[in-house]
Amino acid sequence: MTPGKAFLTSEEIRALSGRSDAWGYWLIAHCWGLIFGAAALFALWPNPLTFILAVLVIGSRQLGLAILMHEAAHNALFRTKRLNEFAGEWLCGRPIIADLPEYRHYHLTHHRYTQTDRDPDLKLSKPFPTTRASLRRKLIRDLTGQTGIKQRAQQIMFAFKMAGEVEGEPSSQDLAQAFSGPVLGRAIVANAVLFALFWAVTGAWWGWLAFWVLPLLTWFQAVLRIRNIAEHGAVEFSDDPLRNTRTTRANWLERLLVAPYWVNYHLEHHLVMHVPAHNLPRLHRLMIDKGHGDRMTVAGNYLDVLRAASSKPAGRSAA
Repeated sequence: MTPGKAFLTSEEIRALSGRSDAWGYWLIAHCWGLIFGAAALFALWPNPLTFILAVLVIGSRQLGLAILMHEAAHNALFRTKRLNEFAGEWLCGRPIIADLPEYRHYHLTHHRYTQTDRDPDLKLSKPFPTTRASLRRKLIRDLTGQTGIKQRAQQIMFAFKMAGEVEGEPSSQDLAQAFSGPVLGRAIVANAVLFALFWAVTGAWWGWLAFWVLPLLTWFQAVLRIRNIAEHGAVEFSDDPLRNTRTTRANWLERLLVAPYWVNYHLEHHLVMHVPAHNLPRLHRLMIDKGHGDRMTVAGNYLDVLRAASSKPAGRSAA
């Protein structure tokens, strides 16, 4: 059963659930436009400030691609399955070394068992709240590339391992990051295209390394962690859909660098997971208008989320 049916009528859900190809094309174009626009800005005015800005913007849009892949996994990015599959795989997933079918399997399991012992994402949320020192160490590992390098190495090792296996599949907790050899090959093809495009945009052979690999290993990892914390970290461990996930209000800077494409409306997404992302603000307002605001877990901003996630007293900190 869709959790939102306990709070919304079928007519209200139907009005919010319509897919739009125009929205899908626009979001894909917007995401890639910002990516190549940020790289082009550095090419036009090369200096440390435009370089750092490009890394931050591109890293946030790599998260944006993951979010749009998530939309496609719910068949909500475009009206047809064919467009969702193509865009979700080749325009969103492959470039960031992710696989749409395996992600969909993993993610729908998360929706079915949210904040229960069978939730494959529980390992991401259950450590919170932690101490400030622990959260700081995690973010430092992200920003210095340690997390990204470790995860990519695990992906590659898993791909070669799976290439020789005939039977069996990874456990649900492996599906978000690990994939098979052929899938890795398609990710290499997508990144070969990106290598050429970044070279053309920046005029430098190292453009792909500086403006794709570096953000993917650093800022993308940090904002991905912040996103995971905001969605289910330090919330109620229960089956109450208004308490076991969180919506976070985001200003324009947070939407640019941390929370693209309405990803901050995560409580609403869990209520009706097939509602397209651009309609989630409308769903949020509808829930407020219907008097559910006091029960909903809503944070004022992402700093508030990080404070809550690092509120454990010092003394017995996690890694």
